[in-house]
Amino acid sequence: MDVKAEVIASLRKNDIGDKYSHLSSVKKASVLIPLFLREGRVHVLLTVRSTELKHNPGEVCFPGGKSDPHDRDEIETALREALEEISLPPDGVEVVCRLCPVLNARGILVTPVVAFISDSFQASPNPDEVSEVFSVPVEFFLKETDHSAYPVPNIAGYTHSFIYTDPVTDKIQQIWGLTAYLLILLAVLTFKKNPEFEVDFDFQNPLANFQQHLKRSLSKL
Repeated sequence: MDVKAEVIASLRKNDIGDKYSHLSSVKKASVLIPLFLREGRVHVLLTVRSTELKHNPGEVCFPGGKSDPHDRDEIETALREALEEISLPPDGVEVVCRLCPVLNARGILVTPVVAFISDSFQASPNPDEVSEVFSVPVEFFLKETDHSAYPVPNIAGYTHSFIYTDPVTDKIQQIWGLTAYLLILLAVLTFKKNPEFEVDFDFQNPLANFQQHLKRSLSKL
């Protein structure tokens, strides 16, 4: 089995499908986690939000946004937003799975949609929403180097942060908060390895922890 096939098989074991699609009591959003292979290594495509945006300006995130009443499901939301933000055509996306959604700080239920894209894809950012696009090897989010954690509780136990220097542009990017948490989870599920740092979830069955956390969060609404 090649690298891509192994990654897809590993991630699909954690697919939650439409388990939470029926929830109508909360606002919903989706993010697309675009993966691709480069020289045999799995990379993830990330964006930097425009500094003109109202929420989280200038932060590193995934393509994504709020669901539209016309969206059929979380996958369509993620694909529509990726097309709008970075001109990623839906027919160039191989959806792998939906991971357990997370309730963010603004009370929005965010569903991560993991997919593979072509390594030749050239992003064309919408300047109203995205200022930069860059990629990082997924295994980076398992390593202690350039990682720190702050004693601010969230779903992963602490607020995690990574400092990444883009070898293409030499720009330094800080990746933190919910985006960092999702990338840690992605790396754990992809490589079936524990991070070199402490994270407050069960590495053998991480999604069970997150579903319990989500259930508690929803019960407080």
